[in-house]
Amino acid sequence: MDNYAIAENFSLLAKLMDIHGENSFKTKTYSVAAFNIDKLPMQLKDTPREKLFTIKGIGDSVGKKVIEMLDTGKLEVLNDHINKTPPGVIEMLNIKGIGPKKIHTIWKEMEIESIGELLYACNENRLTLFKGFGEKTQQNVIEAIEFYLQNQDHFLYAQMEEVFPQIDAYLKKIFPPDTVRVTGAYRRQELTIDELEFVIMENNQLIKPRFQTAQPPELLEESATTLLYKLKNGLKLRLYTGGENRARELFNTTGSKEFLDAFQKAYPDLKYKGDETDDDTVIFEKAELPYIPPFLRESADIIEKAKKKSLPELIQPGDVRSIIHSHSNWSDGSNTIEEMADECIKRGLEYLVISDHSKAAAYANGLTEERIREQHKYVDELNKKLKPFKVFKSIECDILNDGSMDYSNSILATFDLVIASVHSNLKMTEEKAMIRLIKAIENPYTTILGHMTGRLLLSRNGYPVDHKKIIDTCAANHVVIELNAHPRRLDIDWKWIEYALQKNVLISIDPDAHALDGYDDVKYGVLAAQKGGLTKEKNLSSFSLKEFEEFLAKRKIIKKL
Repeated sequence: MDNYAIAENFSLLAKLMDIHGENSFKTKTYSVAAFNIDKLPMQLKDTPREKLFTIKGIGDSVGKKVIEMLDTGKLEVLNDHINKTPPGVIEMLNIKGIGPKKIHTIWKEMEIESIGELLYACNENRLTLFKGFGEKTQQNVIEAIEFYLQNQDHFLYAQMEEVFPQIDAYLKKIFPPDTVRVTGAYRRQELTIDELEFVIMENNQLIKPRFQTAQPPELLEESATTLLYKLKNGLKLRLYTGGENRARELFNTTGSKEFLDAFQKAYPDLKYKGDETDDDTVIFEKAELPYIPPFLRESADIIEKAKKKSLPELIQPGDVRSIIHSHSNWSDGSNTIEEMADECIKRGLEYLVISDHSKAAAYANGLTEERIREQHKYVDELNKKLKPFKVFKSIECDILNDGSMDYSNSILATFDLVIASVHSNLKMTEEKAMIRLIKAIENPYTTILGHMTGRLLLSRNGYPVDHKKIIDTCAANHVVIELNAHPRRLDIDWKWIEYALQKNVLISIDPDAHALDGYDDVKYGVLAAQKGGLTKEKNLSSFSLKEFEEFLAKRKIIKKL
């Protein structure tokens, strides 16, 4: 083990000890040792053991640990600290602008254990509520995390959407535009994507020279029919090459394996002419099937629905007529309720459901009972001013550890509707999670179950739940299930929407907005919902103002029964 590796171990140990809030004198000792060892002109491995303790910066404790590393190749105390620190917390050391002491606050006080969770908290304006984190620091953290994530291997659909137009335009610039078509996971509107895929109707010998620029992308793989590049931003670009039939290439590279296998089994004799250059609509015409949009090409079931001419007319972004689930500056949002309502009006929306955090969410400036009364009075005044637009009184009520709600039923009764969500103690067994969720769903004042599993895509797995039992319980209690439209949540997962619809459970595509631009996230919720076969009629946020008021009135009658 050379000096650099030894110094790195001491440096990491010092940082982890700081993160755990351990003795600052010991922490500094290892930090100084790392600095001094890295600057030594000779290698410690070549130094007689008895002379190690005479080197500046290496005392008894440090010297013994140096010998341990030289003899065993590892440092036990460092391994102990690594094992008791969540991997996501250690990864935060890669984010410029947040040192170990700030990471200690993020982990121990904010209960955040991954970079994705941290970015989400920043976007919800939560860091500024803690000592040492001002608005400038929060913005710097956001920028540093985004820069770091650009160099990772997986991307959210929303992140990919930002870079897609540039890559698409570039490919259509260096190749004839008619030879370039996007395909694969992006075309299928997958929630997360690790490769951006294109069909290029050219062969490898013609394609490769076009990428020989001053800063060429790295060629990772090559076969007779594919090229895989890694771009400077870390994104992988896969090109399907050498094809003579664009319809066939697009079709075969778009659908999931399950879909393609089922289609081949259903239509084994379907032929493709070699001179066809159409998009893959022609394939469905030949099969005498209605066109199956790319985002539905996931399962075998969709083929049977197409055969029966029972493909639904799917929800579109323009079908959403309201903003449900939004946070104002009364809790952890950035804007006033009036500003949020004005933005809705500008966008042609009919109503706003304001749903700030409940009192248990102290980190988010949750509302006390007194502040609820003040907010309701303010909303009443605002509704007089904004009529016919309407702001509904709601709350995102924390589901407490035992499944009870954060307020008494008498307080919950003062809201027009209640969104029940889990925000704390997320590390649960399925049994624990189910007890909490079912008890909350059965509360007569719960209107919507918020972000069912608490997942953050690419950052945090959701707590385990029995989806069918949750949906069944929502059906029995007339509770709507949220599809949280934030690109990092998209929770409920689209794969369970069909079962919810079978049980006559409404879905509500909600942005969980903490700022005005958060309204834009509705689009990503709609794209995910399309994959699950959602129609506008079954989406609560697509209800007109009149329909929404009738829905709430009907629920009040049901509760009395």
